[in-house]
Amino acid sequence: MGNSWFQFQQFRVHQDRCAMKISTDAVLLGTLAGKENPTSILDIGTGTGVVALMLAQRFPKASVTAIEIDIDAAEQAGENFRESPFSDRLSLVQGRVQDFASGEKFDLIASNPPFFPDHLKSSDAKRNRALHTDELSFRELVEKVSHLLAPSGTFWVILPPRQMRDLEIHANQFGLNPFHRSQVQDRADKAVYREIVGFSFLRKEEAENTVILKNADNSYTGSYSALLSGFLLGY
Repeated sequence: MGNSWFQFQQFRVHQDRCAMKISTDAVLLGTLAGKENPTSILDIGTGTGVVALMLAQRFPKASVTAIEIDIDAAEQAGENFRESPFSDRLSLVQGRVQDFASGEKFDLIASNPPFFPDHLKSSDAKRNRALHTDELSFRELVEKVSHLLAPSGTFWVILPPRQMRDLEIHANQFGLNPFHRSQVQDRADKAVYREIVGFSFLRKEEAENTVILKNADNSYTGSYSALLSGFLLGY
């Protein structure tokens, strides 16, 4: 994916001022995070704004609020929002989610959070903020979500499996229970490298599925292509 901008079917995402460019993780979260007929959506750590844009496309009756701590990324995400066909339903808040106050509860909350602990940092402060948990720990994230999520709402997050286990410990402490788990493999012969988990305050049996991105010849699988349908050009 290019460093300057990335063209989707219904919108374009400029990303030259964002430390973290559009990734498969973000696209997967944007396609899988869901709630029946949501009217209010929150994207925590929006970065380029791509997840918020995808959710705005998928749920045409929902207003979408996006939070981003980095000033440059927030400004660029705001510009991406204004240039999109969903601009009247998208809003951007620059700052820490820990300080975010809202008079409403959200039906759907999504987050592609930083997941590296405080070590092996680069010299790029913006990239460190996007990748490392210093600015937003899993406990802080889950605690804030527990206050912002509607009683019947859903919270969706994508993480590597080990980090997902850590987040689930905190989620349980705040009454959030997993009800959906998608395990992501690059190919069928590779280990699971990401999990996308949906949480809610309700207790119900957890549904599981596997998303395999590529065939043996490195072409996209039919199931992954179906997820991309309606979003990426050529699908």
